[in-house]
Amino acid sequence: MDTNAIYVLWLRDMKRFVRARSRIIGMLMMPIFFLLGLGLGLGGLVHISGTVTYLEFIVPGILGMSLLFTSIASGTAVLWDRQFGFLKEILVTPNSRASVVLGRVAGGATTAVMQSIIVVVISLIIGFHMTLTAITPLAIVFMVLIASTFISLGLTFGSIINDFQGFQLITQFVTLPLFFLSNGIFPLSSLPWYIQYISYANPLTYGVDGLRGTLIGASTFPIWLDLIAMLISTLIMVSIAAYAFNRADSG
Repeated sequence: MDTNAIYVLWLRDMKRFVRARSRIIGMLMMPIFFLLGLGLGLGGLVHISGTVTYLEFIVPGILGMSLLFTSIASGTAVLWDRQFGFLKEILVTPNSRASVVLGRVAGGATTAVMQSIIVVVISLIIGFHMTLTAITPLAIVFMVLIASTFISLGLTFGSIINDFQGFQLITQFVTLPLFFLSNGIFPLSSLPWYIQYISYANPLTYGVDGLRGTLIGASTFPIWLDLIAMLISTLIMVSIAAYAFNRADSG
């Protein structure tokens, strides 16, 4: 494992993130739209059991959505690197493929978490109330795990798909079901029983539930269960991404 390669790839993503301000704004538009349209627009119509308002309930779901979409979209970096020859330069170096994957995951996760923190700040401005407890800092951990899981999924798609149109079609086909079959918008208890069982197999369900438990103190599952589920999904997806990247054609 080459830590220098991981750091260089992480730094590359950081520089691209800082310089591409239009991309930052574009990535924030959808979460803000959902916050205003669902959190405020439907906030007075949808009632959640207990003292939690719908805005408080949906903010963690929107964070999960932002992390999901941003993370999977990062797989396009593999396509661009293949097209411009950068991927070939990486693959001919003595660095292990696992180091390359971890560097990309680290960079993508950092930028995704930074965008999520901006979404949290905007949510606080429009009326979101965060419950500060001893486990609140775990929200950052859940953000990192969600981002790492789905960045790895995006890298897997980017490694086996050679054209941009195919990548976009596949990711759209995957991301929307992942989001709507989680507990991001509605509680699991309000879904049909067979949908609930499908949601239990969705990593985003546990990621959003963990964010909800750490930010507002109202989770469906125990926090430790959410954390273990996300750790397992991250390890599995990073391993799959490393395997797919190892077999990737440099172009």
